[in-house]
Amino acid sequence: MKSNLSRKYYGRIVTNIVFSGAVTCLILVFLVTNLSTLAEYLISRGGSNPFLEMMAESGTVMVLLYVILGILIFSVSFLMLQERSIRYIEALSEAIRKVSEGDLNTFVEVVGDDEFSGMAENLNKMVGEIRELMDKEREAERTKNELITNVAHDLRTPLTSIIGYLELLSGKVQLPAEMQHKYIDIAYTKAKRLEKLIEDLFGFTKLNYGKISMKIAKVDIIKLLSQLLEEFYPSFADKNLSYELQSNVPAKTIMADGNLLARLFDNLINNAIKYGADGKRVLVKIYAEEEVVTVSVINYGYVIPEEELPLIFNKFYRVEHSRSTNTGGTGLGLAIAKNIVDMHGGTIDVSSDMEGTVFTICLRVNFDINKENFGKIG
Repeated sequence: MKSNLSRKYYGRIVTNIVFSGAVTCLILVFLVTNLSTLAEYLISRGGSNPFLEMMAESGTVMVLLYVILGILIFSVSFLMLQERSIRYIEALSEAIRKVSEGDLNTFVEVVGDDEFSGMAENLNKMVGEIRELMDKEREAERTKNELITNVAHDLRTPLTSIIGYLELLSGKVQLPAEMQHKYIDIAYTKAKRLEKLIEDLFGFTKLNYGKISMKIAKVDIIKLLSQLLEEFYPSFADKNLSYELQSNVPAKTIMADGNLLARLFDNLINNAIKYGADGKRVLVKIYAEEEVVTVSVINYGYVIPEEELPLIFNKFYRVEHSRSTNTGGTGLGLAIAKNIVDMHGGTIDVSSDMEGTVFTICLRVNFDINKENFGKIG
């Protein structure tokens, strides 16, 4: 490509040289022929003078004059032909100066098909990439600040409570045994919430920044979900919830990271228990096809407002209902779930109305981590 552009550029210069040389020759031939004839005519009419005689004889001095004139004509014509390239070089130089001063809105029009147009195209591409990189850096900085702010707030809240209750327990005032037991229970609950927040935070950070290596193996997704639901039995009983697993096949093996899938569905089932207690039931449906498995986790509790659905997978985002009740959510569970689905090249969607809140996950049966394109399933 580069040599191709070079040939085109040098070819244009050679063409301009040939053209300028041809113009110069034509003009000089015209002048030599006509000036000599004119000088002879004027001498014959009695207008003789040294200059006319020199022109008529075409001596050494005249030859030198013609050479100088030819050089001037050639130079002027060549510069005129190169004027467009010169102006283009000036435009490139000005654009580079602006970029060096920080103006990333600079754009150079790509004209022609040579090295200069290639430079313009590369400059525009470079500016676009720098602008995109800076936008990503700004977003990363904003995300980092948001992360620090939210973590500081969520760590401080339970920690303040723990310290407060421990101060009461260790104070000089003797508390009744029943009150001591109550305060210890509260401090323990807050400490467990703190532990869960830290675990979720580490998990989200590792997933979000690619610190976890996937271990792909065969996983029976129906068996996995059945075991998870059984493990959640105490939580279901505590919330007075029933649960059901429905599947169109008795077993379905897919290629996936079993530990990550367990964490994905653990978060979704835990979420359904927290916010679906009013509905008295949690339903997990599996629909297996040849290439894709679709899992739906449904609860019949609180309806998520439609305007909040697009934000539900954002880190630290919580709907108003979860902020005002004692659910103990960290705001990271669904963000972690989405990251895991993305790592498996699948999709996760949510819908919520009076007929239930449905989280729908689509996963490929034959997931290949080595493929470069994990296009969305749809």
